[in-house]
Amino acid sequence: MDTQKNAEIIARIKYLMKELGVRQVQFAERIGVDTSNLSKYLNAHMPLSDSFLNRLVVNLGVSKEWLLDGTDLPFGKTPVHVDAALTAPSGTGTPVYDVDATAGLASGRNELFAQENIVGWVNLPNMSPNCRIVRVSGDSMSPVIMDGDFVAVREVSNPNQIYWGQIYVVQLDDFRLVKYLRRHTDPNMVVLRSENPNYDDMDVRLSDIHEMYLVQHVLHINTRL
Repeated sequence: MDTQKNAEIIARIKYLMKELGVRQVQFAERIGVDTSNLSKYLNAHMPLSDSFLNRLVVNLGVSKEWLLDGTDLPFGKTPVHVDAALTAPSGTGTPVYDVDATAGLASGRNELFAQENIVGWVNLPNMSPNCRIVRVSGDSMSPVIMDGDFVAVREVSNPNQIYWGQIYVVQLDDFRLVKYLRRHTDPNMVVLRSENPNYDDMDVRLSDIHEMYLVQHVLHINTRL
Protein backbone atom coordinates (compact mmCIF):
# COMPACT_ATOMS: atom_id res chain seq x y z
CA MET A 1 0.00 0.00 0.00
CA ASP A 2 1.52 3.34 -1.04
CA THR A 3 2.11 6.18 1.43
CA GLN A 4 -0.64 8.42 0.04
CA LYS A 5 -3.33 5.75 0.19
CA ASN A 6 -2.18 4.75 3.67
CA ALA A 7 -2.56 8.37 4.83
CA GLU A 8 -6.05 8.61 3.30
CA ILE A 9 -7.20 5.45 5.10
CA ILE A 10 -5.79 6.73 8.39
CA ALA A 11 -7.73 9.98 7.89
CA ARG A 12 -10.92 7.99 7.40
CA ILE A 13 -10.23 5.95 10.55
CA LYS A 14 -9.77 9.16 12.54
CA TYR A 15 -13.02 10.41 11.02
CA LEU A 16 -14.77 7.26 12.32
CA MET A 17 -13.41 7.87 15.81
CA LYS A 18 -14.74 11.42 15.72
CA GLU A 19 -18.15 10.31 14.44
CA LEU A 20 -18.46 7.61 17.08
CA GLY A 21 -17.33 10.04 19.77
CA VAL A 22 -14.63 7.77 21.19
CA ARG A 23 -10.98 8.11 22.14
CA GLN A 24 -8.21 5.78 21.06
CA VAL A 25 -8.56 3.50 24.09
CA GLN A 26 -12.31 3.07 23.57
CA PHE A 27 -11.89 2.66 19.82
CA ALA A 28 -9.22 -0.02 20.31
CA GLU A 29 -11.55 -1.92 22.64
CA ARG A 30 -14.42 -1.78 20.15
CA ILE A 31 -12.37 -3.22 17.31
CA GLY A 32 -10.38 -5.64 19.47
CA VAL A 33 -6.81 -4.40 19.01
CA ASP A 34 -4.08 -3.35 21.42
CA THR A 35 -4.14 0.38 22.17
CA SER A 36 -0.43 0.79 21.49
CA ASN A 37 -0.79 -0.91 18.11
CA LEU A 38 -3.72 1.35 17.22
CA SER A 39 -1.55 4.36 18.03
CA LYS A 40 1.18 3.02 15.76
CA TYR A 41 -1.32 2.54 12.93
CA LEU A 42 -2.76 6.04 13.33
CA ASN A 43 0.68 7.65 13.41
CA ALA A 44 1.89 5.63 10.39
CA HIS A 45 4.57 3.95 12.48
CA MET A 46 3.24 0.57 11.43
CA PRO A 47 1.77 -0.34 8.01
CA LEU A 48 -1.95 -1.00 7.90
CA SER A 49 -2.63 -4.73 7.65
CA ASP A 50 -5.57 -6.53 6.07
CA SER A 51 -6.30 -8.09 9.44
CA PHE A 52 -6.57 -4.66 11.10
CA LEU A 53 -8.78 -3.24 8.36
CA ASN A 54 -11.04 -6.28 8.45
CA ARG A 55 -11.54 -5.74 12.19
CA LEU A 56 -12.95 -2.29 11.40
CA VAL A 57 -15.31 -3.74 8.82
CA VAL A 58 -16.52 -6.62 11.01
CA ASN A 59 -16.70 -4.89 14.40
CA LEU A 60 -17.99 -1.50 13.28
CA GLY A 61 -19.99 -2.43 10.19
CA VAL A 62 -17.91 -0.04 8.09
CA SER A 63 -18.01 -0.31 4.32
CA LYS A 64 -14.69 -1.72 3.13
CA GLU A 65 -15.03 0.20 -0.15
CA TRP A 66 -15.32 3.46 1.77
CA LEU A 67 -12.48 2.53 4.11
CA LEU A 68 -10.08 1.65 1.29
CA ASP A 69 -11.09 4.03 -1.48
CA GLY A 70 -13.43 6.65 -0.03
CA THR A 71 -16.31 5.42 -2.19
CA ASP A 72 -19.68 4.14 -0.92
CA LEU A 73 -21.14 5.43 2.37
CA PRO A 74 -19.11 5.03 5.58
CA PHE A 75 -21.56 2.42 6.83
CA GLY A 76 -22.60 1.11 3.45
CA LYS A 77 -25.43 1.67 0.99
CA THR A 78 -27.43 -1.34 2.11
CA PRO A 79 -30.51 0.07 3.84
CA VAL A 80 -30.97 -0.72 7.50
CA HIS A 81 -34.44 -2.10 8.24
CA VAL A 82 -35.68 -0.54 11.45
CA ASP A 83 -38.05 -2.83 13.34
CA ALA A 84 -40.31 -2.06 16.27
CA ALA A 85 -37.77 -3.64 18.61
CA LEU A 86 -35.34 -0.85 17.78
CA THR A 87 -37.70 1.98 18.64
CA ALA A 88 -36.50 3.83 21.71
CA PRO A 89 -38.23 5.71 24.53
CA SER A 90 -38.70 9.42 24.00
CA GLY A 91 -35.48 11.36 24.43
CA THR A 92 -33.15 8.40 23.88
CA GLY A 93 -31.44 7.03 20.79
CA THR A 94 -31.52 8.92 17.48
CA PRO A 95 -34.41 11.30 16.78
CA VAL A 96 -36.59 10.81 13.69
CA TYR A 97 -37.97 14.06 12.24
CA ASP A 98 -41.12 14.60 10.22
CA VAL A 99 -39.04 16.52 7.69
CA ASP A 100 -38.55 15.93 3.96
CA ALA A 101 -34.82 16.17 3.22
CA THR A 102 -35.53 17.02 -0.40
CA ALA A 103 -38.07 19.82 -0.02
CA GLY A 104 -38.49 23.09 1.75
CA LEU A 105 -37.24 26.66 1.64
CA ALA A 106 -34.12 27.75 3.44
CA SER A 107 -35.18 27.72 7.07
CA GLY A 108 -32.06 27.14 9.11
CA ARG A 109 -31.16 24.14 11.21
CA ASN A 110 -33.05 25.33 14.30
CA GLU A 111 -36.36 25.33 12.43
CA LEU A 112 -35.56 22.19 10.44
CA PHE A 113 -34.71 20.20 13.56
CA ALA A 114 -37.24 21.81 15.86
CA GLN A 115 -38.45 19.72 18.79
CA GLU A 116 -42.00 19.70 17.44
CA ASN A 117 -40.82 17.93 14.28
CA ILE A 118 -39.64 14.84 16.18
CA VAL A 119 -41.97 11.88 15.57
CA GLY A 120 -39.98 9.12 17.25
CA TRP A 121 -36.64 7.70 18.32
CA VAL A 122 -34.68 4.60 17.30
CA ASN A 123 -31.64 2.75 18.63
CA LEU A 124 -29.21 1.67 15.94
CA PRO A 125 -25.70 0.23 16.30
CA ASN A 126 -22.75 2.42 15.25
CA MET A 127 -24.96 5.47 14.89
CA SER A 128 -23.21 8.73 15.75
CA PRO A 129 -24.93 10.56 18.63
CA ASN A 130 -24.91 13.66 16.43
CA CYS A 131 -27.10 12.07 13.73
CA ARG A 132 -30.68 12.96 12.90
CA ILE A 133 -33.04 10.90 10.76
CA VAL A 134 -35.12 12.54 8.01
CA ARG A 135 -37.28 11.34 5.13
CA VAL A 136 -36.33 11.43 1.43
CA SER A 137 -38.77 11.78 -1.45
CA GLY A 138 -38.23 11.45 -5.19
CA ASP A 139 -36.18 9.07 -7.32
CA SER A 140 -33.10 11.14 -8.20
CA MET A 141 -30.91 8.95 -5.95
CA SER A 142 -32.58 5.66 -6.86
CA PRO A 143 -31.68 2.84 -6.37
CA VAL A 144 -29.26 3.87 -3.60
CA ILE A 145 -31.98 5.90 -1.85
CA MET A 146 -35.55 5.12 -2.82
CA ASP A 147 -38.59 7.36 -2.59
CA GLY A 148 -39.81 7.16 1.03
CA ASP A 149 -36.52 5.97 2.51
CA PHE A 150 -35.01 7.70 5.51
CA VAL A 151 -31.43 8.89 5.91
CA ALA A 152 -29.37 9.51 9.02
CA VAL A 153 -27.51 12.77 8.55
CA ARG A 154 -24.90 14.72 10.47
CA GLU A 155 -24.40 18.45 10.15
CA VAL A 156 -21.10 19.52 8.56
CA SER A 157 -19.53 22.24 10.69
CA ASN A 158 -16.70 22.97 8.25
CA PRO A 159 -18.02 23.35 4.66
CA ASN A 160 -14.46 23.31 3.34
CA GLN A 161 -13.94 19.75 4.56
CA ILE A 162 -15.87 17.77 1.99
CA TYR A 163 -15.63 14.01 1.50
CA TRP A 164 -15.88 14.01 -2.28
CA GLY A 165 -18.08 11.31 -3.74
CA GLN A 166 -20.19 11.04 -0.59
CA ILE A 167 -23.91 11.78 -0.37
CA TYR A 168 -25.01 15.02 1.29
CA VAL A 169 -28.20 16.90 1.99
CA VAL A 170 -27.52 20.46 0.79
CA GLN A 171 -29.64 23.49 1.58
CA LEU A 172 -29.83 26.09 -1.19
CA ASP A 173 -31.89 29.29 -1.34
CA ASP A 174 -35.05 27.67 -2.65
CA PHE A 175 -34.86 23.99 -1.82
CA ARG A 176 -32.97 21.09 -0.30
CA LEU A 177 -31.37 18.32 -2.32
CA VAL A 178 -29.87 14.91 -1.63
CA LYS A 179 -26.91 14.45 -3.98
CA TYR A 180 -23.38 13.20 -4.39
CA LEU A 181 -20.84 16.00 -4.04
CA ARG A 182 -18.19 15.87 -6.75
CA ARG A 183 -15.21 18.11 -7.44
CA HIS A 184 -15.61 20.92 -9.94
CA THR A 185 -12.80 22.32 -12.10
CA ASP A 186 -13.52 25.66 -10.41
CA PRO A 187 -12.57 25.37 -6.71
CA ASN A 188 -15.38 27.79 -5.86
CA MET A 189 -17.97 25.46 -7.37
CA VAL A 190 -19.23 21.96 -6.61
CA VAL A 191 -21.01 19.38 -8.76
CA LEU A 192 -24.25 17.93 -7.39
CA ARG A 193 -24.77 14.51 -8.97
CA SER A 194 -27.72 12.14 -8.87
CA GLU A 195 -27.54 8.34 -8.85
CA ASN A 196 -30.42 8.17 -11.34
CA PRO A 197 -28.92 8.80 -14.82
CA ASN A 198 -32.12 10.54 -15.91
CA TYR A 199 -31.09 13.56 -13.83
CA ASP A 200 -28.41 15.97 -15.05
CA ASP A 201 -25.53 17.25 -12.93
CA MET A 202 -25.94 20.62 -11.23
CA ASP A 203 -23.09 23.11 -10.89
CA VAL A 204 -23.49 25.12 -7.69
CA ARG A 205 -21.34 27.74 -6.02
CA LEU A 206 -20.10 26.66 -2.61
CA SER A 207 -21.14 30.05 -1.28
CA ASP A 208 -24.75 29.29 -2.32
CA ILE A 209 -24.90 26.25 -0.05
CA HIS A 210 -26.25 27.48 3.28
CA GLU A 211 -25.99 24.18 5.14
CA MET A 212 -24.66 20.68 4.44
CA TYR A 213 -25.48 17.38 6.11
CA LEU A 214 -23.46 14.24 5.45
CA VAL A 215 -25.60 11.15 4.82
CA GLN A 216 -24.17 8.39 7.00
CA HIS A 217 -26.85 5.72 6.77
CA VAL A 218 -29.73 4.86 4.44
CA LEU A 219 -32.69 3.34 6.26
CA HIS A 220 -36.04 1.72 5.63
CA ILE A 221 -38.48 2.41 8.45
CA ASN A 222 -40.70 -0.65 8.61
CA THR A 223 -43.09 0.51 11.31
CA ARG A 224 -44.89 3.72 12.12
CA LEU A 225 -43.11 5.42 15.00
